[in-house]
Amino acid sequence: MSSFVLPPAPTPSVPVAGEETRFPVRRIFCVGRNYADHAREMGHDPDREPPFFFTKPADALLTGDADLPYPAATADLHFEGELVVALGAGGADLSPDQATGLIWGHAAGNDLTRRDLQAQAKAAGRPWDMAKGFDRSAVCGAIRRADGPMRRGRLTLSVNGQVRQDSDLSAMIWPVADIIAHLSRLVTLAPGDLIYTGTPAGVGALRRGDVATVAIEGLEPVTTRVV
Repeated sequence: MSSFVLPPAPTPSVPVAGEETRFPVRRIFCVGRNYADHAREMGHDPDREPPFFFTKPADALLTGDADLPYPAATADLHFEGELVVALGAGGADLSPDQATGLIWGHAAGNDLTRRDLQAQAKAAGRPWDMAKGFDRSAVCGAIRRADGPMRRGRLTLSVNGQVRQDSDLSAMIWPVADIIAHLSRLVTLAPGDLIYTGTPAGVGALRRGDVATVAIEGLEPVTTRVV
């Protein structure tokens, strides 16, 4: 039996809707610019771009409607409401039909972004890691079990009760099965992987005292208070 020079870190996990068990998280992948209106909002042409991905550390998760201390090194923290897909099986080089068999469940999520750091990284041609993968940057609600991909359902993000993002999952450029299939050609997917599937238009800043709620039809909402 292996021994370690330091105690191993606890396994990051997400609550499961209606159950006492939790979903163990291995990796977090995020899709960039997967809604046409958001791509245009950020100055890009959605018709010319295949899906691209970035990652967050698994221990960047913020679950259970926990408060968010305003992150360090930013003056422009942004919300991005998203559908999160949880994988219960793995594989590589999958077709969209095969990819549907990997889905364990879905959750509402918020891909928090230090937008000023992202803009600086883009201008310098540098990676986005510190803009996207900071502590508590992956807000995730309870995962609801599923027997296939969600293809439609209203997605909203409200700040202090005011709706700031309002779209439908059917507006994704790349639907869930296609996202999983494309990602499986880049890495070997495994049980416990989460995929944040992109955000619609309307992203904006959060300040101390704000309360952001992501709601997706058929899923448990997730609320984050910035302190």
